[in-house]
Amino acid sequence: MTGLSPSDPLSAGQLLARGVCRHLSGHDFATVEEFTPERGKRVDVMALGPRGEIWVIECKSSRVDFTSDRKWGGYLEWCDRYFWAVDVDFPTELLPDDTGLIIADAYNAELIRMGPEEKLPPARRKALTLRFARQAARRLQGLRDPRV
Repeated sequence: MTGLSPSDPLSAGQLLARGVCRHLSGHDFATVEEFTPERGKRVDVMALGPRGEIWVIECKSSRVDFTSDRKWGGYLEWCDRYFWAVDVDFPTELLPDDTGLIIADAYNAELIRMGPEEKLPPARRKALTLRFARQAARRLQGLRDPRV
């Protein structure tokens, strides 16, 4: 979890993530921000769909944010579909054509281009789904009892 208190201002990327999560919630997806599929990897948003599909969404707030991050290719093996979430002013021509695209702001989002589907192997899907549930439950417990 981020360690932010409710009164801390959110970064531009966190605001994009909030809009993405709100949008996906309207399509019956559950989301976890700053999800760690394995040690050393942290995705901005992991989404679990109503049929068990797993999406990764990386939020990029600027050209510099995108060009300085080269680790995104390592996230492809952890999802069925991969997306970038950017704001309306982001230069989308920088983004790879073979990935999904979401235009977002702090309040909502719009899916512009569906990411290609690359189904996860069943064992990885099961492990990720369990990890997703456990991380979400721990965060909820931490909100209910901050001493845990």
